This record gives sequence, C-alpha cells and structure tokens, in this order.
Amino acid sequence: MVLLGLGAFLLVVGVLATVWAPGVVKKTPLDVDQTTHLDGTVNKLNPATGEMEENPVKVESISKADADASNDDVIVFVQTACVVIDVDNAPNCVDGDDPRLVTATTDVFATDRVSAEAIADFKGLPTDAVPHEGLVNKWPFDSQKKDYTYWNGTLDRALPAVYKGTKNILGIDTYVYEIKAEKEPIDIAEGIPGTYDDLTTIYVEPKTGAIQQQTDSMQQYLEDGTQVVDLNIGFTEDQQKAFADDAKTNMRMLDMMTLWMPIVGFVGGALCVLAGLALLLTASRRDSAGNEKSTKALAGTSS
Repeated sequence: MVLLGLGAFLLVVGVLATVWAPGVVKKTPLDVDQTTHLDGTVNKLNPATGEMEENPVKVESISKADADASNDDVIVFVQTACVVIDVDNAPNCVDGDDPRLVTATTDVFATDRVSAEAIADFKGLPTDAVPHEGLVNKWPFDSQKKDYTYWNGTLDRALPAVYKGTKNILGIDTYVYEIKAEKEPIDIAEGIPGTYDDLTTIYVEPKTGAIQQQTDSMQQYLEDGTQVVDLNIGFTEDQQKAFADDAKTNMRMLDMMTLWMPIVGFVGGALCVLAGLALLLTASRRDSAGNEKSTKALAGTSS
C-alpha cells in the first residue's frame, strides 16, 4: 500500500510538473532588480574646434520591476540609463551639468510576463508613459529562430529584430538578432534637426529569453551630413560572465521543473504502482496458497 500511495503521489507530481509548472516558472518574476554595465568609445563633435574627439565611455542601465503596479499577467518596469565619458574617475552617472554626461534617460513600460511583448495601455502605467510596442528588455521564454520587433527609445517605435543565426557566448548557446535604423530623422538637440543611424545586435539565450550580450553602434548627423556623435558600446566582460552564470542557473531550474520532475513523476510513479501491484498480487497468492493448505489440513484431520 505504501508503494501504491507513493506511486500515486509521484504521478500527481508528474501531472502538475507538466500542466502547471511551465505556466508558473516561464513568467517574468515580479522582483526583477537588474543593473547592466556596458563600455566602449564615443566620438563627439567639439563645437569649438569642429573636430571629433574620442573618449572611453561607460553605461549603467537599471531595470526594476514595480510589483505594486504589476499583476499576475503584466509587469511594469522602471528603467534608467546613464551614458558617461569615462575620464577623471567618473561615477556611473553624473549631474546634468557635468560635461562628461553623454545622455541620461528614464523609461516606464509594461510587458506581458510570458510573451515579453509591450502592453501599451496597461492600467498600471502612469498617464504620461510613452506607449511601447514590441519586445523591450528581453525575449520570450522559448525564443524562436524568427524575426521579432524590438523597441527603439530614440525613435519611440519598434523596429524589426532580424534573426541572423546562432553564437556561443561563454558556454551559452544564443540566438542572434539585428536591429537597424538608417537615416532616421531626429532632433540632435532642441531645435537642431538631424539624422540617426543605429545597428544593435542582441544575443539571446532562447530557453529563458535573457539577453547575454548586446552591442550598439550609433551615429548622429546634422542635416548637412556633419557627424556629431559616433557611439560604440557593448556589455562589459564581467557583465557577460555574470549573465552567463545566471543563465546556467536559470536553465537548470527550468529543466528541473519542466523536464526532470515530469520524468521522475511519471516514470517513478509508474514503477512504484507496478511494484505495489506486484506485491499485492504476490501477497494475495500467498494468502490463497495458505488458505488452500489450511483447508487440506482440516480435511485430513476430519477423515
């Protein structure tokens, strides 16, 4: 009976792991608080000399979930980013009047916790939030080798994220997507129109949809074609290693919940049930044999 009970329990575990677990573990958690670091170079036009000047640059991006504004299906993010010229022991972000500041932004958006697609009209967003579309800060769980759309905050619209192939990064197999913007009209500064080019390459771990590496090459030009900014950045080596470690941990957890638990539940449960039934049949046969011997013994005594 113990084996039958254990087998029934394991079968229930297998069913739950197959039906219930994927819908729970394959959702963006509501406690996200992630800091991402990038570095690279920036060439900026010096108005005084008319020459482009190159400097090292670093970027800090912080994505934090607003659990109170979120619900079971949709998560609200507050994302801040700061791009700083990395000279004179610059901190990760500086004041607006500091000449080392390249740009600082704050963004608030909501995404579906499963598909990772933006939800533009979610009620948990502030009224002044810019409506987003497409993917914003991650790919969906079980990402596919296909094109997606990805949000571009400079243009305030989503652009095609074209699937380009696969690449292994620090032991993590990733899908590679490219997002291009070419000669897009923007305001270089207030009242100064210009154009914008950008090539972003994103490397995604497909099981979790987590971004493992991102490189960005962005240029801005005045209307007469004069280049004013040339920015080239990517995740730091330490950041890539941290994300690779996280991906390995998260993939193991997903495999345990969605692969190994069903296997253990169904296979272990079936074996326990079969063993329990076998023991019951054996015990039943023994009882039958014992009863038969007793009957014969009684018959012999009577005669």
